[in-house]
Amino acid sequence: MSAVVRVWLAGVLALTVSATALAQESKSAALAKELSAALEAAKLDSIAAKDPAKPDVFYAALYFPGTQLLVVSAQYSAPLAMDGQLTKKNYREVYLDLSSASVPGSKVFIEDLGANGLVARPRDEETFDAFEIAGKRTSFDGDWKKQQLSEEDYMKAFSAADQHYREVLAALLAQAKKAS
Repeated sequence: MSAVVRVWLAGVLALTVSATALAQESKSAALAKELSAALEAAKLDSIAAKDPAKPDVFYAALYFPGTQLLVVSAQYSAPLAMDGQLTKKNYREVYLDLSSASVPGSKVFIEDLGANGLVARPRDEETFDAFEIAGKRTSFDGDWKKQQLSEEDYMKAFSAADQHYREVLAALLAQAKKAS
């Protein structure tokens, strides 16, 4: 194999790997759409649930039909009080409490604009999603340089955010199905 062919093949392989990383499929997309449909069917604009693995961590979402899901997950210092809110189906109150009175440093906030799951690289003119953990915000607008990230770090952040979002959505969807 000639040196020219090897260089050409290496370039094609690099482009393929890069394109694959950029086109990474969202793990949260199907669940976000399913949760949106469940909330609409139940005529709910909010939902909340307990983390099935951690008794003092809760999830909540506000839903704006066809527009966005705003999701928060956090540890709460008075889990019995939060359990009471869940029993009463005071989902909006849970959302507000988690947003404002959660254990410091434990809050994760997700803005899913489009309510279609997280998207690593939105198309031109599309809104972009964001993920905030412990006060550090990552905007998934495709411009990792603006956020002083490498492309690899940007995609790692996206993958971690998408995985967390998928877990939260699964718990919220289970609760929405019970609520309807």
